Amino acid sequence: MTAPKTTHDLTTRTSHLKSLVEATLEKTGGLLRLAPCWVPRSFLQPGKRLKLHPDDLYAFGLNRGGIDERWFASTTEAANDNRVEDEGLSYVVVGNERFTLKDAVAECGAELIGNEIWEKYGKWPVYSKFFDNMGPIPHHMHQDAAQAALVGQEGKPESYYFPPQHNNVGNNFPYTFMGFEPGTTKEQVRECIANWNKGDNKILALSKAYKLEPGTGWLIDPCILHAPGSLCTYEPQWGSDVFGMYQNLVEGREVPWALLVKDMPEDKHQDVDFIVDQLDWEKNVDPNFKDKHYLEPVTSEKGEGYHDKWIVYGKVDNFQYFTAKELTVEPGATCTIKDNGAYGLICVQGSGSINGQVLNSPKLIRFHELTEDEYFCTAAGAKSGVTFTNTSTTEPLVCLRYFGPEVNPNAPAMGARKK
Repeated sequence: MTAPKTTHDLTTRTSHLKSLVEATLEKTGGLLRLAPCWVPRSFLQPGKRLKLHPDDLYAFGLNRGGIDERWFASTTEAANDNRVEDEGLSYVVVGNERFTLKDAVAECGAELIGNEIWEKYGKWPVYSKFFDNMGPIPHHMHQDAAQAALVGQEGKPESYYFPPQHNNVGNNFPYTFMGFEPGTTKEQVRECIANWNKGDNKILALSKAYKLEPGTGWLIDPCILHAPGSLCTYEPQWGSDVFGMYQNLVEGREVPWALLVKDMPEDKHQDVDFIVDQLDWEKNVDPNFKDKHYLEPVTSEKGEGYHDKWIVYGKVDNFQYFTAKELTVEPGATCTIKDNGAYGLICVQGSGSINGQVLNSPKLIRFHELTEDEYFCTAAGAKSGVTFTNTSTTEPLVCLRYFGPEVNPNAPAMGARKK
């Protein structure tokens, strides 16, 4: 059988997956290989650091916007207008067949994601992505669970990590505005929203920008305004695509009112007070904002030839929605890493193997090409231990992996970087 090179070489299966999945997991020690999942955004400009071929940046069509996101181990559909049917869903590749990770989880349940997550959520409730833009994006927030439920959605806490491998350049504006300056009043914000059609609503004048540094990150609660800068971001987050854009003009580009209210009840679309009250005021004006949200890597485990670090940790309102780690394996080294639960993995540098399966970070990817850089690891596989080998004699092997809710109770608390 000739190894498939592109998605065109694969047939799609939508049912009767369990026996195929189980046979694959037996062979790989709990791993499912995933194909790249590309997502466009019509209101943003691609940052060109996803390793996607430049001729394919508008592969969905110019009207859909450029591809500035790649989603990892995703069972979450992208909330884009005019979306293709499977947009945002990761595909598992087995032989010459493919099927969505969402369908695999639906059929195999706890066998993939673990008993605790399956029993509580009945799905893989998180995902991660690379978010890559040439410039800043609008000051926006993500609704909390109660707000999102008003429109039949789920809330969205999220996190950032800026992998050095995808940030060789900072692009146009490597600063992120977050929250408001202490002392800002609701009336000032209300005026910004009321002035939506009068030119720049100047909401950034009420906020504070932080210089972004590769190798660091942030944990962002729902209902906190943030205007991400132009670094390429690795973003473990809850499996939702809700948001509200509170800034009406970015680099001279209009942000339509529809993107402010898209995840608010229809009868509230012109209610400025309701829109302002969607923000968590105490968190947005917190004078100690950075101390409660800023992340730097903290060692999880270190041994001969490898170093595993926490890159996303901490809790939102006393609940651990997700965590993430960065594993570096030195040239020629091998290590076996045990984890508490299932995870999605992306290799960002180097070449080697994972449980004997090929693992490498490609230099350039065409839109339909398959890769060998992304895997989903089951809960059982993670607990048994996954073996990483770096086959290079010169280059480190670096992988990022993210975990689901409450999987890592021993993860560091916010502020661990100071210790």
